[in-house]
Amino acid sequence: MEEAGILRDGNTLNPQIRRIVGENRTVTDLTSTEIKEIIGGYYMVVANDFDAVQEIAQDFPDYDLGGTVEIREVTDLEQ
Repeated sequence: MEEAGILRDGNTLNPQIRRIVGENRTVTDLTSTEIKEIIGGYYMVVANDFDAVQEIAQDFPDYDLGGTVEIREVTDLEQ
């Protein structure tokens, strides 16, 4: 992705989680082993549409280990 010029950002994520919920802003400390779904990391890429990102995601190496890719668009709050 770097060679193709489409990688904007990406990192693995620490397993510690601080969740803040609701009107009272209830804070709970968790680890990724305590929740149903985890995000192990992310890549931020530049693409024209979801189909282009889906094509990029075909090369994700962890599919053979049962890995999952979820594609989301970043909302630009400055627009």
